[in-house]
Order: sequence, then C-alpha cells, then structure tokens
Amino acid sequence: MASLFTAAQQCLDCTDPLQKARLTRDAAATFARGELDLRDDAARAEPTDIPGRPQRPELVDARALRKRGLGSAAGRAALVHAVAHIEFNAINLAWDAVARFRDMPADFYRDWCACAADEARHFTLLNTRLGELGMTYGDLPAHDGLWRMAQRTRHSVLARMALVPRVLEARGLDVTPGMIERLRTAGDHATVAILELILREEVAHVAAGTRWFRWCCAREGVVPDVTFRALLDEYLPGGLHGPYNLAARRAAGFSAGELDALPH
Repeated sequence: MASLFTAAQQCLDCTDPLQKARLTRDAAATFARGELDLRDDAARAEPTDIPGRPQRPELVDARALRKRGLGSAAGRAALVHAVAHIEFNAINLAWDAVARFRDMPADFYRDWCACAADEARHFTLLNTRLGELGMTYGDLPAHDGLWRMAQRTRHSVLARMALVPRVLEARGLDVTPGMIERLRTAGDHATVAILELILREEVAHVAAGTRWFRWCCAREGVVPDVTFRALLDEYLPGGLHGPYNLAARRAAGFSAGELDALPH
C-alpha cells in the first residue's frame, strides 16, 4: 500500500495549480477509502521550504498591492484573484502539515487531508469564476504572507496549529462577511455564493487548528490560552486587528477568554 506522506509530497511538489487541485482531491479520496497508509520513511527529507507553484503570480509585499473598488468587473476580479491565491496557498499549507509533522494521531491526517480537498475545491471554483470575469490565476501580483508563516513555524506543530489556522485563516472568518456584503451590493451574486460556501467550510478548518493546538498543548503540558497569547506576542508583535467575526470564532472553538482578550 502506498504512503499518505508520499502522496502529500507529490501534491506539494506539483507546480500547476489545477493539476495540484486534481492531485489533492484524488489523494484525499484515496486516503479516505483506506488505500493510503501512514508508513514513514526514516531516510526521508523534510518537505522543501518552497512548495511547487507556478511562475506567476508575481509575489510582492502586501503593501505594494493595488487596492481596487468593487464597483467594476476589474475590481471584483482582483478580489477573486486575491482569494484564489489564499486558497492555493491553503492547499500547500494543509499538505505541508501532513508531510512535515509525522508523529501525530491518525485523526490529524484525516483532518488535514479533508481540509486540503476543501481548499482545492475552493480554488477551482474561484479560478472558474476568474475566467468568467476575464482573468486567470497569475494575472495579478499577490503576497506570500501565509507561506512565510508556514516557514517560520516549520519546527513546531504546536506553533503551526496556533498561528496558521487560528490566526491567518481565522482572519478570513473575520473579513469575508464584509466582502460578501460589498459584492452583494455590487450585484455579483455568483461570487457571493462561492464566498458563502468558503466561509461555512473554513469554520471547520479553523476548528481543526483549534483542536490540534489544544492537543499539542496537552501533550507538552502547557496552558492553551497562555501559550496562544505568548505565541502571538512572539510572532505577531503588532497584534491582531478587528473587526472580528465572534460567532464564527466561537464555532471554530475559540474560548471565551481568547475572545475577551482580542484587542478592540
């Protein structure tokens, strides 16, 4: 029987976005059927710091990205492109968690395989929508903040679970409702439907991060709320910024103490 870790690495290495999405869906379905096992190779190398990705989009500092209004088709396409880039990165993030952290329970891999498959479906929907708006993924520059945090947390599954799903992906829970309302006002109901689907499913992804962050805290004998605040201070000294989608964060497992501690 083939190894899930080998399949995860193949998905990570793929440079073509649509092919990566197809490989991801196939690998996740194969694992769900019990046709991939969790055998590790003691001689394996760690996943590369830079996963497979296309030559475009050009990656730039987030501050260099042009802000566009949603009143025009070009502005709406730019928003869809930005979200598609996040979802493409999220495919790699899910597979990197599988391939890199190999001492976790089987349910950890089930969760992140399912997340990878969701992210692949999200990316495909957004890429199709981009085509309807006269654009394709890679036509605009994008930033690499999600993957930079993955690189910074490659040494620790606890830090990865705290800072990628529970900070960067949780930010999507906060900002997506506002995007949906602006797009609805602009009459772009097709994009609204995609973002509503993504918002519903991303709650479960952040919840998986919460679940495994707390599991790691229990394994290491540390207090989750205290540890989360310490990691925020270490990795994000500028702190978090609102507005916050408190209902979605509660559904994703944030404690009352964590929600009360959010800066306003």
